[in-house]
Amino acid sequence: MSGVRRVQVLVVGAGQAGLAAGYHLRRAGLDFAVLDAAAAPGGAWQHYWESLRLFSPAAYSSLPGRPMPGRPGAEWPDAEHVVEYLAEYEKRYELPVHRPVTVTSVADAGDGGLLARTDGGTWHARALISATGSWSRPFVPAIPGRELFTGRRLHTSGYHRAADFTGRRVVVVGGGNSGAQIAADLTGHAAAVRWVTRRPARFLPDEIDGRALFEIATRRVQDGGPRISDLGDIVATEPVRAARAAGLLTDHRMFDALTPDGPRWPDGEVWPADTIIWCTGFRPALAHLAPLGLRTGERGRIATIGTRAATDPRIHLVGYGDWTGPASATLIGVGRTARQAVAEIVALVR
Repeated sequence: MSGVRRVQVLVVGAGQAGLAAGYHLRRAGLDFAVLDAAAAPGGAWQHYWESLRLFSPAAYSSLPGRPMPGRPGAEWPDAEHVVEYLAEYEKRYELPVHRPVTVTSVADAGDGGLLARTDGGTWHARALISATGSWSRPFVPAIPGRELFTGRRLHTSGYHRAADFTGRRVVVVGGGNSGAQIAADLTGHAAAVRWVTRRPARFLPDEIDGRALFEIATRRVQDGGPRISDLGDIVATEPVRAARAAGLLTDHRMFDALTPDGPRWPDGEVWPADTIIWCTGFRPALAHLAPLGLRTGERGRIATIGTRAATDPRIHLVGYGDWTGPASATLIGVGRTARQAVAEIVALVR
């Protein structure tokens, strides 16, 4: 196949998961390339809202090999800090990142390897690590009347700053961290905010931060300890605690339909709104793997054994959440599952 570039391992995505995989591939001495669809380093962090802060101090938010440096007077890093850290990490370890390159499909090459077709050519690899995350696939539930609403509709992925909603009446939908944080962020800017969740909001104890969450996930793997979901769904960050204490962050049950003027509840109440922000999560971005016909299950997830696709040992998935490794969607947690994936790939290609 003339014009096809060949490597032992191909990594798709150069966010935190792809970089952690690249670190371990470099240490293992394998020939690899990282293909990233973004024009600049930083993964999804370059798209997060301005007020976002990590749950943990910089020292507890690091990828393998390189601690995240802190900043004077800023204990909790913001998204810009993370982007700078990821860009520096990529350079420090001289990771072979090619961008912008979009992988459109991955198929069997017929010789035991894989062919990855991109908008910039074709690559051949013995194994592939998919680290595309989920930011590019926002999920919005199918609510009756959704298209009737005449106001502005956006997803977490389109939210940037609270000042953009000054004077507006905003419905924030979602009982996870992004829903609570964005609802809290809007207080003091929007004319009114109604936070809507499917079930009563479950806040984690105030003392739990990202470091504690990682330790809980680790104990879960080691000795079957409690799951994070057993303790709660929402980290009580300082802004969230402040809004809650001031009575500005009260959750309301989910509405059953949308009208042109706002959401309608089963009792007939319509809350006038001009904006709805869907903080309803994401789905894994795995369309590039469709030609392989891998077995999928709930929410489009590929069946895995650890990080390895259950029906194809050449494919590993890193960074998609607990189904591909406890805490694998976090900076501090992804290194462990990336190491596991690379160890299995080393055994495969050698």
